[in-house]
Amino acid sequence: MQGIVGGVRYKIHMHVLAAQDAFFLARRTRKDSPHTTAAYQRDLSGLNTLLAETLLSPVEELTMGQLTGANLRQAFGLFADTHAKSSVLRAWSTWNQFLTFCVAEDLIAGNPMGAIARPKTPPLVPKPLRGEDTPEQLLTAAAEGASKGRDPWPERDVLVIALGLVAGLRSAEMRTLTLASVVGREGDQRLHVKGKGNRDRSVPIEPPMERIVDAYLKSCRQRFPQGRFDRESALLRDRHGEPIGRGGLEYLVKSCFRWAGLNDRVPTGANLHALRHTFATRLAEDGASASEIMALLGHASLATSQNYIEATARERRAAVASSRTYRALKDI
Repeated sequence: MQGIVGGVRYKIHMHVLAAQDAFFLARRTRKDSPHTTAAYQRDLSGLNTLLAETLLSPVEELTMGQLTGANLRQAFGLFADTHAKSSVLRAWSTWNQFLTFCVAEDLIAGNPMGAIARPKTPPLVPKPLRGEDTPEQLLTAAAEGASKGRDPWPERDVLVIALGLVAGLRSAEMRTLTLASVVGREGDQRLHVKGKGNRDRSVPIEPPMERIVDAYLKSCRQRFPQGRFDRESALLRDRHGEPIGRGGLEYLVKSCFRWAGLNDRVPTGANLHALRHTFATRLAEDGASASEIMALLGHASLATSQNYIEATARERRAAVASSRTYRALKDI
C-alpha cells in the first residue's frame, strides 16, 4: 500500500526493518568499516525497540508511516533517559541519515528528525597524560618489564605504548596493523594505517621506533616458532600468538600504567587513548600546524586538530610574548 502526498506515492506501509535493510544495502558502496556498521545497527535497533514499546506493536510490524515526529520524539526521550549525551547524539545522527535515505527513496514525504531535539556536540577536550616526563617514565618502565606479569613481554609492551605515543594510533588502528603495514627502506620507514571511517594514512617512524618493531618481531618468532608470519598476519599478538583483541589491548595498557606507578597521571576514562592525545598535544606544543596534526592523527575535520593547538595555548602565549612591553621588562 502507498500514501499519496502532492501527487507523489510514498511507501508509508513498508516495514521499517525492510527499509533499514535497504539502507544498509545502499551503504555497501561506501565501504563502511564493520565497527561503523555495527554501531549503526545498534542505534537503529535500540530505537526500534523503544518505538515498538511506545506504539504497543511488535518491532517486525512497525511501518514507515509510524515514524512521525511525535512517535520518534517519545522514543528518543526514553532513549535519553538511560544513555549518555554522546550516545543520544550518535543515535540521532544515525536515524537522521536513515530517514534522509528514506526521503530520497520516496518511502516517506519528509524527514521527521527536525522535530527531535539534538544534544549539542560536546567540545573535544584533549586528555593527555599528566606530567611533563610521564611518557618517558612509562616507556622506561615498560622496557624494564615493569608489568611484573607471570610471563613478561617487554618488547610488545614497549611497541604498544610507542604506537600511541609516537604514532598516535587508536586502539582499532593498532589491532588492524599487519606485517605489511610497516613499509619503506631502513631509516625511512612508515606505518600504513587503516583509520576511522576507512581513511588511510601514512605515519613516518624514526630509526628508534624501527628498532622497537624489529625487537618485537624477533621476540614473536622466538615465542611462536611455528607461528604464521606472512605479510597479512596481525602485527600485535596476544600471549597465545593470536591477534590481540580490544579487551586484551586495553588491559595491557592499564597494566603498564599500574606497574609503572603512573595511574594518577592518567585522565579518567582515557587509558590507551591518552597516549594518542599526548602525541597530538606534544605535536602542537612543538609547533606543528593544525593541518599537520590532522594528517598524522587521521582526523576528519581540521577543527578537531585545531583543538589541540588551542588546548596548549601556544598561539596565545606567542601573542603575549610579542608585546612591546615585554621588551621593556627585559631591561629591568
